[in-house]
Amino acid sequence: MRTRFIAMMATVATITAATPSLARDLTVVGFGGATQDAMRETLFKPYEKKAGAKLLEESYTGGIAKVKAMVETGTTTWDVVQMDENEMILACDQGLLEPFDWKTLPNAADIIAPAKSDCGVGAFVWSEILAYDGDKTSGVTSWADFWDVKKWPGKRGLRKQARMTLEIGLLADGVKPEEIYKVLATKEGQDRAFAKLDEIKPYIQWWESGAQPTEWLASGEVVMTSTYNGRVIAANHEGKNFKMSWTNQLYAMDFWAIPKGGNTEKAFDLVNYMTSPAPQKAFAEKIVYGVTNAKATADISAEIAPQLPTAEQNMAGALALSTPFWVDHEEEIQQRFNRWVAQ
Repeated sequence: MRTRFIAMMATVATITAATPSLARDLTVVGFGGATQDAMRETLFKPYEKKAGAKLLEESYTGGIAKVKAMVETGTTTWDVVQMDENEMILACDQGLLEPFDWKTLPNAADIIAPAKSDCGVGAFVWSEILAYDGDKTSGVTSWADFWDVKKWPGKRGLRKQARMTLEIGLLADGVKPEEIYKVLATKEGQDRAFAKLDEIKPYIQWWESGAQPTEWLASGEVVMTSTYNGRVIAANHEGKNFKMSWTNQLYAMDFWAIPKGGNTEKAFDLVNYMTSPAPQKAFAEKIVYGVTNAKATADISAEIAPQLPTAEQNMAGALALSTPFWVDHEEEIQQRFNRWVAQ
């Protein structure tokens, strides 16, 4: 009897080890920083209270490598993951993510169309804008001003990534937002973007994490920078006087995705909660990013609404990041970008 009991317990231990979702708490993964701080306060902790269950957190810097490794080795411990749209699509195409059945998901009718994907749902709309310290700089209104190092001498912060940086170069060079990807799809257009970046290359300080641009503005390391609108709002809540130019903002959407092999049922419950009206309203009012649930939009306070990337006045002349373009071209263009940065 004792031998059979020991054997039975060994079998249970083996099954539990092979299926980690059976023996662990739900884990949600974000990009860290001020955004994840806002998620914790408005999404994660309220969900814990509602569900009566512990919610673990991790953070990462993007990419699909870790999700791919987990899924392919059957060791998935990430249940809900924040992803850029292009990386979500790549992971979906590789069969790494759970499909979303929009016919059965509870919030489906209220989620805006661009937020509905085969393997994810839009978490929020963010934008990359031009920012500067209002206590030290004034009069900056456009990406063309970003290039004027005579009028505004000093370092400029740009993200160390081809995506959204080449677009900024073309916008500064006078290309209309609606023409950007038609131009960038040609070799001549790419040459034009790199030539524009050449003009200020000695002045560029490359940022790689979302926290760096506002830190550099505060320290005076850069005189102006591209950065995420929510980071500026968060810094101003802490007493800074950073200003934003919404002219030709570049906007996109981050998604919630569910890796295969995790706590799938609970993961969908969490995602459904986080895309419900009340949590989305609370999140938007905390970090000032656009929402993806139409019912939440109507409830956002009159003070916050004009500061959202999706506010009507901020969308004038805005550029929507083309995920299809970057899914098709990012590898080759990023390689050229890396060589250019290293030169």
